[in-house]
Amino acid sequence: MELPLVVGVDGSDSSLRAVDWAVDEAARHGMPLRLLQASLWERYEGARPSFGTGRPAEEVMAQHIISSCLERARLRNPEVKASGEVLPDDAVSVLLHAGHEAFAVVTGARGRGEIAGLLLGSVSLAVAGRAVCPVIVVRGAEPNLEGSFGRIVVGVGDSAEGTGAVRFAVREADRRGHALTAVRAWRSPAHEHLEDQPLVAVAADVQEERASDRLTEALREAERERPGVEVHRLPVEGPAHRVLLQASSDADLIVVGAVRRHGHLGLQLGRVAHTLLHHSKCPVAVIPQPA
Repeated sequence: MELPLVVGVDGSDSSLRAVDWAVDEAARHGMPLRLLQASLWERYEGARPSFGTGRPAEEVMAQHIISSCLERARLRNPEVKASGEVLPDDAVSVLLHAGHEAFAVVTGARGRGEIAGLLLGSVSLAVAGRAVCPVIVVRGAEPNLEGSFGRIVVGVGDSAEGTGAVRFAVREADRRGHALTAVRAWRSPAHEHLEDQPLVAVAADVQEERASDRLTEALREAERERPGVEVHRLPVEGPAHRVLLQASSDADLIVVGAVRRHGHLGLQLGRVAHTLLHHSKCPVAVIPQPA
């Protein structure tokens, strides 16, 4: 069975942008699109008798949202097979459950009714931090959302968290016909501990060389599988979260890994993924990797 691209919708502007982005993504991969609207009206309506003949307002709204989003998807690309469903549960539970049988879960950056100043909605954060499949949070300016830069960025961390992210990023670059920039941050030794400046320069060179070697190692298999992708290796001095945040400004998608440790129930996001989800200038893909 072909896995669908799942999109969480709630009628907000953010979720509508996520629908548009997901339709284009589904078309690129030739996969079906599954739109999900979480609604708890059934729990509360079912708990008391109803003496009216009309449908509850909450049910009408939920069905209207899913129907409108389906129509939006079909207008954007009629060739994408799209389906929609209203499920009686909270949004996080709905999307986490759907993620077990999905290519990826797509959300907007903020939900309906959330405070306008929030950088990231609670649903998107919870799903990105706990899902077993890739999660893509659609955020950023129109040029980034529309793929205007022709560049995918992947953050290459340690081996435990980098394999899945690199494979996902290379596949995205291949599908889009975009270049891939693989970024590895490195840090200079503390200068106050090295009084001899030539030694400082040598130590920095060593760190940069190690970062370059890690990029080569991480990309070797993925490049062999998809030799047509133009790949750029970019070792950059600085904290990883700041380096990747800067790289997101002229990227169409930024991809990072997140280690999933068995038995941990809370959010499993490192500092890099957490920073990008809140501040990235382009859509962010978080790829889970078992510890």
